[in-house]
Amino acid sequence: MNETGLGGFVVLVTRPEHQADELVTAIDEAGGEAIRFPVIDIEPQDSGDVSRCLEALPAADITIFISTNAVMYGLHCVNGDETAIAVIGPATKSAIESAGRQADIFPAQGYDSEHLLAAAELQDVSGKMIRIIRGDGGRELLADTLRERGATVDYLSVYRRLTRTYSPKLLAGLEHRWRDGQVNCVIAMSVDSLDSLFEILPAGCRELLGKTPLVTPSARVLQAASDKIPNAKVSLADSPTTDDMVRALIACRRAESG
Repeated sequence: MNETGLGGFVVLVTRPEHQADELVTAIDEAGGEAIRFPVIDIEPQDSGDVSRCLEALPAADITIFISTNAVMYGLHCVNGDETAIAVIGPATKSAIESAGRQADIFPAQGYDSEHLLAAAELQDVSGKMIRIIRGDGGRELLADTLRERGATVDYLSVYRRLTRTYSPKLLAGLEHRWRDGQVNCVIAMSVDSLDSLFEILPAGCRELLGKTPLVTPSARVLQAASDKIPNAKVSLADSPTTDDMVRALIACRRAESG
Protein backbone atom coordinates (compact mmCIF):
# COMPACT_ATOMS: atom_id res chain seq x y z
CA MET A 1 0.00 0.00 0.00
CA ASN A 2 1.68 3.19 -1.15
CA GLU A 3 0.15 6.30 0.43
CA THR A 4 1.44 9.41 2.13
CA GLY A 5 -1.40 9.77 4.62
CA LEU A 6 0.74 9.09 7.70
CA GLY A 7 3.20 11.96 7.32
CA GLY A 8 4.70 12.73 10.72
CA PHE A 9 2.56 10.12 12.50
CA VAL A 10 4.52 7.92 14.94
CA VAL A 11 3.08 4.46 15.61
CA LEU A 12 4.07 2.08 18.40
CA VAL A 13 3.92 -1.39 16.81
CA THR A 14 3.56 -4.14 19.41
CA ARG A 15 3.50 -7.15 17.08
CA PRO A 16 5.97 -10.02 17.69
CA GLU A 17 9.28 -9.23 16.04
CA HIS A 18 9.04 -11.89 13.32
CA GLN A 19 5.56 -10.70 12.30
CA ALA A 20 6.07 -6.94 12.24
CA ASP A 21 8.13 -6.36 9.08
CA GLU A 22 5.28 -5.98 6.57
CA LEU A 23 3.32 -3.57 8.75
CA VAL A 24 6.39 -1.53 9.67
CA THR A 25 7.34 -1.21 5.99
CA ALA A 26 3.80 -0.15 5.05
CA ILE A 27 3.76 2.53 7.77
CA ASP A 28 7.09 3.86 6.50
CA GLU A 29 5.85 3.87 2.90
CA ALA A 30 2.75 5.80 3.98
CA GLY A 31 5.01 8.52 5.41
CA GLY A 32 4.79 7.54 9.07
CA GLU A 33 7.34 6.27 11.56
CA ALA A 34 7.01 2.86 13.18
CA ILE A 35 8.55 2.21 16.58
CA ARG A 36 9.15 -1.50 16.95
CA PHE A 37 8.07 -2.49 20.45
CA PRO A 38 7.21 -6.20 20.44
CA VAL A 39 5.45 -7.15 23.67
CA ILE A 40 5.28 -10.91 23.08
CA ASP A 41 7.97 -13.34 21.99
CA ILE A 42 6.88 -16.56 20.27
CA GLU A 43 8.92 -19.69 20.93
CA PRO A 44 8.31 -23.25 19.72
CA GLN A 45 7.45 -25.89 22.28
CA ASP A 46 10.05 -28.60 22.76
CA SER A 47 9.84 -30.83 19.68
CA GLY A 48 10.11 -33.99 21.77
CA ASP A 49 7.20 -32.91 23.97
CA VAL A 50 5.10 -32.12 20.91
CA SER A 51 5.90 -35.50 19.33
CA ARG A 52 5.05 -37.41 22.51
CA CYS A 53 1.77 -35.53 22.88
CA LEU A 54 0.87 -36.17 19.23
CA GLU A 55 1.59 -39.89 19.55
CA ALA A 56 -0.82 -40.12 22.48
CA LEU A 57 -3.68 -38.48 20.57
CA PRO A 58 -6.16 -40.28 18.27
CA ALA A 59 -6.36 -39.47 14.57
CA ALA A 60 -8.27 -36.28 13.88
CA ASP A 61 -11.06 -35.86 11.35
CA ILE A 62 -10.57 -32.07 11.37
CA THR A 63 -7.47 -30.12 12.41
CA ILE A 64 -7.91 -26.43 13.22
CA PHE A 65 -4.99 -24.02 13.03
CA ILE A 66 -5.63 -21.09 15.31
CA SER A 67 -2.96 -18.71 13.97
CA THR A 68 -0.09 -18.29 11.53
CA ASN A 69 2.24 -19.30 14.38
CA ALA A 70 0.29 -22.54 14.73
CA VAL A 71 0.95 -23.18 11.03
CA MET A 72 4.64 -22.26 11.35
CA TYR A 73 5.27 -24.61 14.28
CA GLY A 74 2.55 -27.25 13.84
CA LEU A 75 1.87 -27.94 10.16
CA HIS A 76 4.40 -30.78 10.18
CA CYS A 77 2.09 -32.55 12.66
CA VAL A 78 -0.54 -33.02 9.94
CA ASN A 79 0.15 -35.88 7.56
CA GLY A 80 -1.19 -36.27 4.03
CA ASP A 81 -4.94 -36.18 3.45
CA GLU A 82 -5.88 -37.89 6.71
CA THR A 83 -7.59 -34.81 8.13
CA ALA A 84 -9.49 -31.79 6.87
CA ILE A 85 -7.62 -28.57 7.59
CA ALA A 86 -9.53 -25.64 9.08
CA VAL A 87 -8.14 -22.15 9.68
CA ILE A 88 -9.22 -19.19 11.77
CA GLY A 89 -8.97 -16.55 9.02
CA PRO A 90 -7.35 -15.32 5.80
CA ALA A 91 -3.81 -14.86 7.15
CA THR A 92 -3.73 -18.41 8.49
CA LYS A 93 -5.23 -19.70 5.24
CA SER A 94 -2.48 -17.90 3.31
CA ALA A 95 0.18 -19.46 5.55
CA ILE A 96 -1.24 -22.93 4.85
CA GLU A 97 -1.24 -22.28 1.11
CA SER A 98 2.28 -20.82 1.17
CA ALA A 99 3.42 -24.11 2.69
CA GLY A 100 1.93 -25.99 -0.27
CA ARG A 101 -1.16 -27.28 1.53
CA GLN A 102 -4.87 -26.52 1.17
CA ALA A 103 -7.29 -25.14 3.74
CA ASP A 104 -10.56 -27.07 3.53
CA ILE A 105 -12.59 -25.09 6.08
CA PHE A 106 -12.38 -21.35 6.66
CA PRO A 107 -14.71 -18.48 7.57
CA ALA A 108 -16.70 -16.88 4.78
CA GLN A 109 -15.73 -13.60 6.41
CA GLY A 110 -13.98 -12.52 9.60
CA TYR A 111 -10.97 -14.00 11.33
CA ASP A 112 -11.93 -15.26 14.78
CA SER A 113 -13.49 -18.26 16.51
CA GLU A 114 -17.02 -16.91 16.16
CA HIS A 115 -16.71 -16.59 12.38
CA LEU A 116 -15.06 -20.00 11.97
CA LEU A 117 -17.82 -21.62 14.04
CA ALA A 118 -20.32 -20.28 11.49
CA ALA A 119 -18.72 -22.36 8.70
CA ALA A 120 -21.14 -24.93 7.26
CA GLU A 121 -18.61 -27.75 7.70
CA LEU A 122 -18.53 -27.24 11.48
CA GLN A 123 -22.27 -27.36 12.11
CA ASP A 124 -22.83 -31.13 12.15
CA VAL A 125 -19.73 -32.51 13.85
CA SER A 126 -21.33 -35.10 16.11
CA GLY A 127 -18.93 -38.02 16.53
CA LYS A 128 -16.05 -36.16 14.86
CA MET A 129 -12.56 -36.01 16.35
CA ILE A 130 -11.29 -32.41 16.12
CA ARG A 131 -7.81 -31.18 16.99
CA ILE A 132 -6.98 -27.55 17.70
CA ILE A 133 -3.34 -26.61 17.07
CA ARG A 134 -2.42 -23.50 19.01
CA GLY A 135 -0.06 -21.89 21.49
CA ASP A 136 -0.19 -22.46 25.22
CA GLY A 137 -3.49 -21.24 26.64
CA GLY A 138 -6.07 -19.18 24.81
CA ARG A 139 -9.82 -18.93 24.42
CA GLU A 140 -11.98 -21.98 25.04
CA LEU A 141 -14.96 -20.84 22.95
CA LEU A 142 -14.03 -22.89 19.89
CA ALA A 143 -13.54 -26.16 21.75
CA ASP A 144 -16.52 -25.64 24.05
CA THR A 145 -18.88 -24.93 21.15
CA LEU A 146 -17.67 -27.88 19.07
CA ARG A 147 -18.10 -30.18 22.08
CA GLU A 148 -21.64 -28.86 22.51
CA ARG A 149 -22.20 -29.85 18.87
CA GLY A 150 -21.12 -33.41 19.67
CA ALA A 151 -17.46 -33.45 18.67
CA THR A 152 -14.52 -34.76 20.69
CA VAL A 153 -11.90 -32.01 20.86
CA ASP A 154 -8.27 -32.08 21.92
CA TYR A 155 -5.44 -29.56 21.84
CA LEU A 156 -1.89 -29.72 20.52
CA SER A 157 0.22 -26.85 21.86
CA VAL A 158 3.13 -26.14 19.50
CA TYR A 159 4.36 -22.73 20.68
CA ARG A 160 4.34 -20.53 23.72
CA ARG A 161 3.97 -16.80 24.26
CA LEU A 162 6.43 -15.01 26.50
CA THR A 163 6.05 -11.42 27.63
CA ARG A 164 9.03 -9.44 26.36
CA THR A 165 11.29 -7.80 28.95
CA TYR A 166 12.91 -4.39 28.47
CA SER A 167 15.60 -2.55 30.38
CA PRO A 168 14.62 0.41 32.59
CA LYS A 169 16.79 2.61 30.37
CA LEU A 170 14.90 1.67 27.20
CA LEU A 171 11.52 2.13 28.89
CA ALA A 172 12.61 5.53 30.20
CA GLY A 173 13.60 6.50 26.65
CA LEU A 174 10.20 5.43 25.36
CA GLU A 175 8.43 7.42 28.05
CA HIS A 176 10.52 10.49 27.21
CA ARG A 177 9.55 10.24 23.52
CA TRP A 178 5.94 9.66 24.44
CA ARG A 179 5.77 12.69 26.76
CA ASP A 180 7.45 14.72 24.03
CA GLY A 181 4.56 13.93 21.66
CA GLN A 182 6.51 11.40 19.62
CA VAL A 183 4.11 8.48 20.05
CA ASN A 184 0.85 9.31 18.28
CA CYS A 185 -0.82 5.91 18.12
CA VAL A 186 -0.47 2.36 19.45
CA ILE A 187 -1.28 -0.89 17.65
CA ALA A 188 -2.54 -3.92 19.58
CA MET A 189 -3.48 -6.92 17.47
CA SER A 190 -4.80 -9.16 20.27
CA VAL A 191 -5.94 -9.16 23.87
CA ASP A 192 -2.72 -11.01 24.77
CA SER A 193 -0.73 -8.14 23.24
CA LEU A 194 -2.73 -5.54 25.15
CA ASP A 195 -2.30 -7.42 28.42
CA SER A 196 1.44 -7.78 27.86
CA LEU A 197 1.74 -4.10 26.94
CA PHE A 198 0.15 -3.16 30.26
CA GLU A 199 2.49 -5.52 32.08
CA ILE A 200 5.60 -4.08 30.42
CA LEU A 201 4.90 -0.35 30.49
CA PRO A 202 5.88 1.69 33.54
CA ALA A 203 3.12 3.64 35.29
CA GLY A 204 3.92 6.85 33.42
CA CYS A 205 3.50 5.19 30.04
CA ARG A 206 0.27 3.50 31.09
CA GLU A 207 -1.04 6.97 31.93
CA LEU A 208 0.00 8.20 28.49
CA LEU A 209 -1.63 5.17 26.88
CA GLY A 210 -4.96 6.44 28.15
CA LYS A 211 -4.47 9.61 26.11
CA THR A 212 -3.17 7.93 22.95
CA PRO A 213 -5.34 6.44 20.17
CA LEU A 214 -5.23 2.66 19.92
CA VAL A 215 -5.81 0.86 16.61
CA THR A 216 -6.81 -2.80 16.57
CA PRO A 217 -8.52 -5.25 14.20
CA SER A 218 -10.19 -7.03 17.12
CA ALA A 219 -13.51 -6.18 18.76
CA ARG A 220 -12.28 -8.13 21.80
CA VAL A 221 -9.32 -5.76 22.12
CA LEU A 222 -11.69 -2.82 21.80
CA GLN A 223 -13.71 -4.16 24.75
CA ALA A 224 -10.61 -5.03 26.79
CA ALA A 225 -9.14 -1.57 26.20
CA SER A 226 -12.40 0.06 27.26
CA ASP A 227 -12.26 -1.98 30.48
CA LYS A 228 -8.60 -1.18 31.19
CA ILE A 229 -8.31 2.41 30.00
CA PRO A 230 -10.75 5.10 31.13
CA ASN A 231 -12.05 7.08 28.13
CA ALA A 232 -10.02 4.90 25.75
CA LYS A 233 -9.78 6.14 22.17
CA VAL A 234 -9.92 2.92 20.16
CA SER A 235 -10.27 2.59 16.37
CA LEU A 236 -11.33 -0.72 14.86
CA ALA A 237 -9.67 -1.73 11.59
CA ASP A 238 -11.74 -3.74 9.12
CA SER A 239 -9.33 -6.67 9.32
CA PRO A 240 -5.79 -7.52 10.47
CA THR A 241 -4.41 -7.26 6.94
CA THR A 242 -1.66 -4.71 6.47
CA ASP A 243 -3.72 -2.61 4.05
CA ASP A 244 -6.67 -2.37 6.43
CA MET A 245 -4.43 -1.58 9.39
CA VAL A 246 -2.77 1.27 7.47
CA ARG A 247 -6.16 2.60 6.36
CA ALA A 248 -7.28 2.63 9.99
CA LEU A 249 -4.08 4.44 11.00
CA ILE A 250 -4.65 7.08 8.30
CA ALA A 251 -8.24 7.58 9.48
CA CYS A 252 -6.97 7.85 13.06
CA ARG A 253 -4.39 10.49 12.07
CA ARG A 254 -7.02 12.50 10.23
CA ALA A 255 -9.37 12.36 13.22
CA GLU A 256 -6.58 13.48 15.56
CA SER A 257 -5.67 16.32 13.21
CA GLY A 258 -9.23 17.57 13.42
